[in-house]
Amino acid sequence: TRTAMKLADYVVTEAGFGSDLGAEKFMNIVCRKGGFKPDAVVIVATIRSLKMNGGVAKNALTVENLDALDRGMANLERHIRNMKGFGLPVVVALNHFVADTQAELKLVMERCAAFGVDVVESKVWAEGGAGGEALAEKVVEIIEKGEASFSYLYEDSLPLWQKVESIAQKIYGADTVQADKKIRDKFQEIQDAGYGNLPVCMAKTQYSFSSDPNLLGAPSGFDLQVRDVRLAAGAEFVIVYCGDIMTLPGLPKVPAAEHIDVDSSGKITGLF
Repeated sequence: TRTAMKLADYVVTEAGFGSDLGAEKFMNIVCRKGGFKPDAVVIVATIRSLKMNGGVAKNALTVENLDALDRGMANLERHIRNMKGFGLPVVVALNHFVADTQAELKLVMERCAAFGVDVVESKVWAEGGAGGEALAEKVVEIIEKGEASFSYLYEDSLPLWQKVESIAQKIYGADTVQADKKIRDKFQEIQDAGYGNLPVCMAKTQYSFSSDPNLLGAPSGFDLQVRDVRLAAGAEFVIVYCGDIMTLPGLPKVPAAEHIDVDSSGKITGLF
């Protein structure tokens, strides 16, 4: 990000997944450590994903279903609200698919207008760079308005457990955060050891605002289950594990790519 900011007038950082995962981590961890202050947020959405969050099965996502799309819009609204909570203007990039209908597009436009955000249809997949010009122009437009007033979700001084509660309640929509005594004691041990000022890095499913991948839409009033916590002192954050989730493994000092080769006959070696 720092390198890009030295080389370009506008820098786009792809945070990964939704407002509840990559974006929350970028705002609360990366921006805090790097001293960055974003000017705007682009939320990428698809009509298919919104219909799935409205209860449509995967094999029926290409069929027009305005009722399901309307229900699924609650999911997008939550993402929009989350990002606005950081004091940033938002624009929705709607990735176009050939099965999207004009009625569905109209519904998304109307609902987003009610949420107070603009929607720009992106057709980069079909038209290349030209298909993304309208989106780029809209992003520059909202940046140049200078309406960003970035702020973190929580202060460094807030105890670790309360940081988790802030994310769970303000971003996920949870009612409470639950953990057994053994886990609560681990939180206190990390806090007492002098690491309470660190940000928390939440590890949970990307399929739901909750820790249950089957709980779609915009759930609320649920209990977020914390099953473990671990201090990453070198990285300077505290990892909080919610539900059944596997974290990414660390990369080796010598990448596997160094052992991969292609001989003169085109045979690839070193893959396994």
